[in-house]
Amino acid sequence: MTDTISDAVTAPSAHTEGLRIGTAPDSWGVWFPDHPRQTPWERFLDEVAEAGYNYIELGPYGYLPTDPQRLSDELAKRDLKLSGGTVFTGFHKGDDQWQRAWDQAVEVASLVAAMGAEHIVVIPDLWRSDATGETLESRTLTDEQWIALAAGHDRLGKALLEEYGVRQQFHSHADSHIGTKREVERLLEQTDPRYLNLCLDTGHYAYYGGSNVDLINKHPERIGYLHLKQIDPELRFEVLKNDIAFADCAADIMVEPPAGEPDFAPIIDAVNKIDSEIFAIVEQDMPGCDIDLPAGIASRTRQHIFGCHPLTRTR
Repeated sequence: MTDTISDAVTAPSAHTEGLRIGTAPDSWGVWFPDHPRQTPWERFLDEVAEAGYNYIELGPYGYLPTDPQRLSDELAKRDLKLSGGTVFTGFHKGDDQWQRAWDQAVEVASLVAAMGAEHIVVIPDLWRSDATGETLESRTLTDEQWIALAAGHDRLGKALLEEYGVRQQFHSHADSHIGTKREVERLLEQTDPRYLNLCLDTGHYAYYGGSNVDLINKHPERIGYLHLKQIDPELRFEVLKNDIAFADCAADIMVEPPAGEPDFAPIIDAVNKIDSEIFAIVEQDMPGCDIDLPAGIASRTRQHIFGCHPLTRTR
């Protein structure tokens, strides 16, 4: 059985279509391929399965096994499937960024494609370090940098699709150059929908005051993937007013649902009308968390997602 939310009431034992709900290593505080304070990958997979999810993201390349057969075996014995992987880009910085992005993409896309997944989530470099909060460059792009960024992502998306059969889903992000409503819409205007659509991260888009539902309704053809998370709306204003780095507030501002915003139910409804099989991956930023904390949050979050939607299907 698959972990889906459907727009039709169906008996629990019957097959149905619906948003494919999953989770990610980030929801276990995993930001690096290897770190002594992170949850070991075997425990992560065990706890994902115990929480009731059927889909996961790859997370940082090298955290989960990179041999396709071994990864397939580990997922199969826990009734898990892969939704996609992640690549980081900085095309606005110059021509040398292509090779950096492509070297990552070859590794990640090869594994993702071998596992039967079809998505690469692409996260742009931040103008402020996500490790230290240090300012690395200007927080806005010049027109020339916008052109370079858009062209780089079109090239990447075309190559990923033609060579690996996987699709680029762009992830706007706090403390990146693509975060606000205007920035996201400019990205869409300057890129080819054949090669770039959005991984709409509900928390990061709300971080700068964006309405997820409005974006979905305005650009339904550009929504290819979801990351589900909520933010603390009151803390958001403190963070923005005082110019606090995302690195210094990530663990606090991304809160356990349903304590924050946005409400998941109308987002699920809106995306379900576009494509009832889009992946909706819970990706709650929890850097440096106690390894005993994520499992309970993951289980409660899944229960909330299915409980907040009137037409749902559980396992």
